[in-house]
Amino acid sequence: MSEVLSRAQGAFLGLALGDALGATTEFMTPGEIRSRFGVHRKIIGGGWLHLKAGRVTDDTEMSLCIARALVAAGDWDLNAIADNFVAWMRSKPIDIGATCRRGIRDYMLKGQMECRRNEWDAGNGAVMRMLPVALFTLGDEQLLARCALEQARLTHNHPLSDAACITVGRMVQQALAGADRQTLHALSRELVAAHPNFRFNDYRGHAGGYVVETLQTVFHYLFTTATFEECLVGVVNQGGDADTTGAIAGMIAGAFYGPEALPGSWLRRLDAGVRSEILALAPQLVGLSPRAHGRSPSP
Repeated sequence: MSEVLSRAQGAFLGLALGDALGATTEFMTPGEIRSRFGVHRKIIGGGWLHLKAGRVTDDTEMSLCIARALVAAGDWDLNAIADNFVAWMRSKPIDIGATCRRGIRDYMLKGQMECRRNEWDAGNGAVMRMLPVALFTLGDEQLLARCALEQARLTHNHPLSDAACITVGRMVQQALAGADRQTLHALSRELVAAHPNFRFNDYRGHAGGYVVETLQTVFHYLFTTATFEECLVGVVNQGGDADTTGAIAGMIAGAFYGPEALPGSWLRRLDAGVRSEILALAPQLVGLSPRAHGRSPSP
């Protein structure tokens, strides 16, 4: 179990590191990144949000909202998650996606716990916050699927978003358990078989906020690189929605490679408060999971 707890911390830290690294190149093209940085590989802040080095964005902040709610409740509590989203939005975060904002406002004003299905909601804003859900439901894939969709549909209700959330959650859980690269690749192939849009074996380099482009980018670099750092550097140098592609790649790669693979120079730059809270919350989330309590999977 100690190995799982360690990998859980690596996954949550990986999310935050990918977020902080990618924020610098968000909305840039690969050509613009090459012209300015050569290869962007240091956490230096800046970007369109003019961040201080090591500062994170909505990807990590919304994940922390979920993690805090679950640890405080000691159980799955969708209302508490939604309440934390409201409090976060009211705090005037440095960035919040339009779809997330709309879903949170609908909960705040109407008490709506599930937004309507919307053909335009195939964004990546629900997938980026899957890490705490994967930790909390570790050991029960049916519980993972239920919780993944409940948290997702607070703001995003689209079949591609749903499928992406479940697949990323499963990949994180398998990586936490020590799965090899072939096992993770098999999960990505299952997603492609069900939703061919996600096919990534002819990667075109598009890395926008559309969830298909996001996962194509993440999968391409996850399966064509050999280290956590190489994976993350490849992802964020594609630009586009780089903080979110970085965050999603970081959570999977962090679980797969483990915390010892995270670059020390990046960890030292990461916001100290975020780092310490992640280190505390990750093992608590796993401690609430079915795996930790030896519970049978949901029927």
